[in-house]
Amino acid sequence: MEIILLLFIFTLAAFLGFELISKVPSQLHTPLMSGSNAISGITIVGAIVATGGTEGSVFASVLGFAALVLATLNVVGGYIVTDRMLGMFKKKGDK
Repeated sequence: MEIILLLFIFTLAAFLGFELISKVPSQLHTPLMSGSNAISGITIVGAIVATGGTEGSVFASVLGFAALVLATLNVVGGYIVTDRMLGMFKKKGDK
């Protein structure tokens, strides 16, 4: 029963997130992405804690490690995209 509730919350969060992001104007994507990258750092800490607290459960350790890898990719990719977007506003002579 608990898994059904958790899947419902996950599905609701996915639909809500999609609707919110699709309504954001393009001028606000860079500042919002920078803020979400900082928040995603908290996800990395949570994944480390979750992975370390799984004594004896191989499945939970693998799942925690996968969460750690995906959260790290999210943060690094977000900073790369933010840097590229900010680079579009630089003048041609600035390096």
